[in-house]
Amino acid sequence: MKYLLISLALSSFAGAALAEPTCTQEPKDKWMAEAAMQKKLADEGYKTKVFKTTKGNCYELYGWNKDGKKVEIYFNPVDGQPVKQRIEK
Repeated sequence: MKYLLISLALSSFAGAALAEPTCTQEPKDKWMAEAAMQKKLADEGYKTKVFKTTKGNCYELYGWNKDGKKVEIYFNPVDGQPVKQRIEK
């Protein structure tokens, strides 16, 4: 029983850590082009390891910010604003 409870607790934390936001319901023709978004991020000092579109209609960046800290950031693809982010401390 003890192991079952520990397993359930760990799986609930893992699900929360992997949860991604929903960034927009706008159709893709209203989104910034991926290349334009990547250029905007580079101009802001981000270095990209992975850039992708998520199931939640976000642009997601894995990489480093201008301070060299690792980041995972979800952006609204319509206006390019951050929606959710994790930054290495």
